[in-house]
Amino acid sequence: MISVEQALAQCLALTAPLPTEDVALRQAHGRMMPAQAVALRDQPPFAASAMDGYAVQGDPSPGDSFAVVGEAGAGHAYVGAIGPGQALRIFTGAPVPPGATRVLIQEDVTPHDTLSGRRITLNPNPDSATNIRPLGQDFRAGAALPPRVLSPYDLALLAAMNLATVAVTRRPSVALIATGDELVMPGEVPRPDQIISSNTFALGAMIEAAGGIARHLPLTPDSEDALQASITLALDADLIVTIGGASVGDHDLVAKTATAMGMERAFWKIAMRPGKPLMAGRLRGTPMLGLPGNPVSAIVCAHLFVLPMVRALQGRPDIAPPQSTARLGTDLPANGARAHYMRARIMDGVITPFDRQDSALLSILSQANALLLRPIGDAAQSAGTLVPYLPL
Repeated sequence: MISVEQALAQCLALTAPLPTEDVALRQAHGRMMPAQAVALRDQPPFAASAMDGYAVQGDPSPGDSFAVVGEAGAGHAYVGAIGPGQALRIFTGAPVPPGATRVLIQEDVTPHDTLSGRRITLNPNPDSATNIRPLGQDFRAGAALPPRVLSPYDLALLAAMNLATVAVTRRPSVALIATGDELVMPGEVPRPDQIISSNTFALGAMIEAAGGIARHLPLTPDSEDALQASITLALDADLIVTIGGASVGDHDLVAKTATAMGMERAFWKIAMRPGKPLMAGRLRGTPMLGLPGNPVSAIVCAHLFVLPMVRALQGRPDIAPPQSTARLGTDLPANGARAHYMRARIMDGVITPFDRQDSALLSILSQANALLLRPIGDAAQSAGTLVPYLPL
């Protein structure tokens, strides 16, 4: 058996970032942009008014009066310049005309009409700010947004850069193959010796939340021919994930069948629980993972290995599962020869594992929001000790 860390390194060695594709900004949220994006224009592209008010020249004093010569609004620039003693009625976002050096906010002036036209007079104690956003205050043409997973705010920035499309890594396609004569789909009527297939629903949702595309293949019975047919259908995927049949029982046929099809095995069996019978390799150029069939084992292994591979295929920087620490809420005995990922509940910085840790208990997993990590050979731990965990 190899360690979780060794297994993850070997899984990642099976992957390489996929090519990029250009997508519209509306389709780019959550996608990995592997190369920098460069602004095509300044933002703002002109000196702009930051307030509603009057654009004037110089540094006026209370009591000074100005003749209003025109008006400018957002998208409607004033054609002309502002000279001494002149004021331009201006609104937020409008271009500041040449000659103007300050915008007096409308609350600081008193407008009045005269025979020669409208004028304004500056009130006592006016705001001292210029209220002008300089050209390029936010960014200049040629400024770069570094590679990243694109957030909603990044999309707004790219749009302001005048970029209608962005090059992002293609979403990896992950083929999911659930195996076993005992499985039927939800809504069917199982025989007394059958169970409902549940793993692929969790795995598919996890994969798509991580930026991949989950392909649910039909349930595959315990037959080498049937398994070979399913795997053949999956060979055009970027990652093949089988669920069940990865152990060494008479009906565990995944390793045997995949090997007969030419799989180069990277490893089999890891020192962890739940999830010991994990298999990884490459089949005709496509990385392949064989997950255990127990629901909790499959889902825990997906957090530790499938999702990092999905992120690596996108070239994302956040490949490894996130890890944090919390105070232990109860005493725990020493751990054994396998790393133990215990289903746990964290609340107010305190983490407490559930009493029942059987790898078939989905009801416990649905209540958990963390996996408490017990390293190999970890000594007994007392309540209050800082312990590592993975958030769920």
